Amino acid sequence: MFKYYTPQQANKALPDVKRKFSLILSVRDQIVQMQEGLQKMIDSNAKLDLYMEEKQKLNMAVSNLYKAIEDIESMGIMIKSVDEGLLDFPSMRFNEEVWLCWKAGEDEVKFWHGKDEGFAGRKPLPISDESLV
Repeated sequence: MFKYYTPQQANKALPDVKRKFSLILSVRDQIVQMQEGLQKMIDSNAKLDLYMEEKQKLNMAVSNLYKAIEDIESMGIMIKSVDEGLLDFPSMRFNEEVWLCWKAGEDEVKFWHGKDEGFAGRKPLPISDESLV
């Protein structure tokens, strides 16, 4: 579902987004551990049936990761980087499409940047900015 967010709407959605993003990070960490475990199985010459069983669990975890990503993006929010914790909410500023920018660890959405700018182009949101839809 696509929609433009105001800073107020983005901040209202943020608790749910944070919870969902936390799940993404948890599943990602689980996948890394499972991949390491699979490599250890290969190194120790484990039986193929055990290896395939663990590989299928990894496949399910990867599928769950994509579902969790889809869950946030179905809200119209773009995940720019899972590893860096960067998410963007589409918005309008003076009839121009922009991104409201949030980084994991921040308490609220406090920055914006143009469509062609990245994290380095973040600008603080004015305390009261009626220019944003």
